[in-house]
Amino acid sequence: MNPKIVLRIISYLLLIVCGFMLTAVAVALYFREFAVSRAFAEPIVLTVMLAGIFLFTTRNSGRSQPSFKDGFLFVVGGWGMAALLGALPFYLSGTIPSFCDAYFEAISGFTTTGASILTEIQSLPRAILYWRSLTHWLGGMGIVVLTVAILPLLGVGGLQLVKAEAPGPTVDKITPRIAETAKYLWYIYLGMTVIETLLLMGGNMSFLDALTHTFGTVATGGFSTMNASVAHFDSAYIDWVITFFMVAAGMNFVLHFRLLTGNVQTLFTNTELKAYLLIFLSATLIVAYKLHLDVYQGFADALRYAAFQVASILTTTGFATADYEKWPYLAQAVLLLLMFVGGCSGSTGGGIKVIRIVTLFKQAVNEMKYLIHPKAIFPLRFSGQVVRKNIVYAISGFFFLYITILLLVTFVVTLAGVDLLSAVATALATVGNIGPGFGVIGPTCNYAHFPDFVKWVLSFAMLAGRLELYTVFVLFTPMFWPRECKLFTSEKRAISIYCRYSPF
Repeated sequence: MNPKIVLRIISYLLLIVCGFMLTAVAVALYFREFAVSRAFAEPIVLTVMLAGIFLFTTRNSGRSQPSFKDGFLFVVGGWGMAALLGALPFYLSGTIPSFCDAYFEAISGFTTTGASILTEIQSLPRAILYWRSLTHWLGGMGIVVLTVAILPLLGVGGLQLVKAEAPGPTVDKITPRIAETAKYLWYIYLGMTVIETLLLMGGNMSFLDALTHTFGTVATGGFSTMNASVAHFDSAYIDWVITFFMVAAGMNFVLHFRLLTGNVQTLFTNTELKAYLLIFLSATLIVAYKLHLDVYQGFADALRYAAFQVASILTTTGFATADYEKWPYLAQAVLLLLMFVGGCSGSTGGGIKVIRIVTLFKQAVNEMKYLIHPKAIFPLRFSGQVVRKNIVYAISGFFFLYITILLLVTFVVTLAGVDLLSAVATALATVGNIGPGFGVIGPTCNYAHFPDFVKWVLSFAMLAGRLELYTVFVLFTPMFWPRECKLFTSEKRAISIYCRYSPF
């Protein structure tokens, strides 16, 4: 483990975030929000100075290739520091007076959760609204992937970093070089951003509204510039455009690349994609049918609202066009179940991921087969390929850890006097990076009423969920930190620990 190279890479990452923060300064100056521009400029200057010092002091960082442990440290530390930097404009501008709330809003943005403590959004400075949504866009594909695409120019390899951050149980490389893979993914991401922005502007959205809602869509984040979210626009055209791009953003981005390069056959053979689309279509039809019976007279309206909300919850985006807590209980039950699923692996969505759900289902079927034929061999196949047992074990461990974290977060939330349904929904919405849920965090509510200690726990839950749990919790295992410690008590009963290695 090389702490110097970790600090060096995090410095590069913070400089990249500062570069994007400069665009928020430009927005503030354009709209003559000069006081807000200072709230962005001051953190930029301070961060550039600190990053320069860190880069200078770590110029002799040894080997250029980070290890797996370095990757884990960088990913968790990088996301945490990026959120810290991203919270400063909220706090310094006075938009969010509490630093705890400012950090909660920032980590929610970078993790593409969309959970907010803001009760009044439309009156905020436009530069703040822009930056708030831009954190989604940066976190969507992953700040780490962006850094990996640039690090080769700086002489630093990046495969270990992507393996530590990449969502899903496996990393699927498009090209032999990991930097080229990251660049292609960002080209697709940028292309989707441009196309959706233009389409939304065609629905009479302003450029800023179209851009910020696109950030929230392609990143499956959910921050809106309106108090009523997408429902504010009351447009079937806008609803369908956002629905399409939410579903597309919930797909594995490698499949987008295969499709653009003419490899259409991959779409028909990919088990996860077929399961993902089947879940989306089935849930949409069930909800639409029930809404048509009890809420909307026209089936077209029922289908429009059902498809949007199903896509929003399934892909963990979190936009809303209706108060689904007023829908029939069957429709609410479907949405609650979808909160356990999430998007595809390799997408910007959160949650357990479809690939894990399908793998566990196939394994459960195989276990029943073994009961009937104990000596038979039933290989578990996924997209025509045999899944190795170690992957099944890893998925099983992830599922157990995911449920455990949900229970722990639920317990912490109930300490604040929240009812059980709201507490469970809060755990699902934060660990799964969804944002809105049910009860006190429903589509018309927010997280402002929670006490600070709950907000800090939820901030950690959002980070852990975005980084697939293992990446974060491995840092808490004794085996991660190789050390030979001598523990002794002095006459003053002070405990001193001497370690061969330390994190910093």
